[in-house]
Amino acid sequence: MSAAPPAPTSRLRAVVGEEELLRSRAVSAVRAAVLERHPDAELHELPAQGLPVGQLADVLAPSLFGTHRLVVVTGVHEAAGALADALAGYAKDPDPDLTLVVVHSGGKRNEALVKAFTAAGAAVDDCPKVSSVGDRIAFVRNEVRSAGGRITPDAASALVEAIGADLRQLSSAATQLVSDFGGAVDADAVARFHRGQAEVTGFTVAERVLVGDRQGSLEMLRWALQRGVAHVLIADAIADGVRTAARISSVRSSNPGDLARTLKMPPWKVKRAQSQARGWSIEGLQQAIGVAAELNADVKGAAASADYALESAIRRIVAIRRETGRGVRS
Repeated sequence: MSAAPPAPTSRLRAVVGEEELLRSRAVSAVRAAVLERHPDAELHELPAQGLPVGQLADVLAPSLFGTHRLVVVTGVHEAAGALADALAGYAKDPDPDLTLVVVHSGGKRNEALVKAFTAAGAAVDDCPKVSSVGDRIAFVRNEVRSAGGRITPDAASALVEAIGADLRQLSSAATQLVSDFGGAVDADAVARFHRGQAEVTGFTVAERVLVGDRQGSLEMLRWALQRGVAHVLIADAIADGVRTAARISSVRSSNPGDLARTLKMPPWKVKRAQSQARGWSIEGLQQAIGVAAELNADVKGAAASADYALESAIRRIVAIRRETGRGVRS
């Protein structure tokens, strides 16, 4: 596993290796360093597969405005022969006002292109597959350290055992653990985190929302999304919870049996809804139903970001409960 890539020192750079996350980070580091030196730089990112040589030539041609350019060509292992030849030819006499990065996912195909860049003095970022358990544990420890936390050896091992080989999931979990547990991560924290991830559903999120637990509901939302629970299922669960609480609140009786018969709902759902309806006013629930209806449209395409739409709706519903509730603190 390579260390964090250094700032670019060459007009040419090759990012090479099987590990997608490390490749992405290497490219991001180059982009950040170029923009730090040249805030007005032109940025171009082109997939090599199917890229016409003429289009590449246009991007690599001297700029009419004299600004620095960053050109990233991804997937060069899939480049056609003519394109690979054009890139190798460019490397022999690169433009001093252009940083060219080629990204290769490893293997023999178009390996000669990487060798041509190396021979021309390109800086190389190696991004090999993190295949051993020991390397993954080291990766987790580095991620926790980078996030400003500390993790015990048994906790790092437990996290790798629980999540597996996906570096993005390991990175996300390491960062979230530091945030959720104040920077000190032990095996118990990992167990609690993983248990929460494994058990969370849209209804878990909705329950936290209905009782006015903003922090808890946002944490459950993060875990649900990381686990792959669909946005629409979370939105439906929130809408169902709000509507059910409104139905419970609209009936005078508080007897679960009577409510179950009147509303034609199973007794367990009545008891859960009664608990969630506490602290709500009818006015507040009506407002929350409106928010849930908007959310339903948002997660089905009306909003630019379904993640943001869910988070925003949760914050709004919790605020409505606090502002219109029956004197119960959220």
